[in-house]
Amino acid sequence: MSQINLAVVYYSATGAGTEIAGEMSRAATEAGAEVRVRKVAELAPPAAIEANPAWAAHHAATADVPAPGFDDLEWADAVIFGSPTRFGNIASQLKQFFDTLSPLWVQGKLAGKVYSGFTSAATRHGGHESTLLAMYNTIHHFGGIIVPPGYTDPVKFVDGNPYGTSHHVSNGSEAASVDTDTRNAARHQAERVVTIAGALKRGHAAA
Repeated sequence: MSQINLAVVYYSATGAGTEIAGEMSRAATEAGAEVRVRKVAELAPPAAIEANPAWAAHHAATADVPAPGFDDLEWADAVIFGSPTRFGNIASQLKQFFDTLSPLWVQGKLAGKVYSGFTSAATRHGGHESTLLAMYNTIHHFGGIIVPPGYTDPVKFVDGNPYGTSHHVSNGSEAASVDTDTRNAARHQAERVVTIAGALKRGHAAA
């Protein structure tokens, strides 16, 4: 009963989010979880994607990453959501997925799970914290248990964001800019989510 099913559900345009999701997936797997990585569907028109070479390249490179379905969220004991910041809020691609979840929500199938989040932005103060807080508004409606990283490990005093892993994409487009500090923060967050979800699952089993 202690093995944790973790879904990492994210959106990424140019690749930073994909790198963070991969780092979290590896860390959670090493911590003993079974992990599904899912990238929400792209909503932008082809012309907009093709106008940005980095976006077009990443869109093609991740074409085989499955989109999330209801079964992924029902299966999961814990979910980590990820989104770049869009004017201090989550991307419309992730929001659209949230907006499809009413059938699960009304049945109470999203409640009682562990949730956490990550983000990235092209500027240092361009909405890292507000994006995560906006994301967590939805989790409150789910009846979910939000597990932020807080300042629970020395790596968080380097990363500096207690709400979740956040990354400054220094050149605005390259996944390669995901540095060691961000990767360390991502690994710690994933491990913390698995640990707390495991404790909750064992507690429920004992009860």
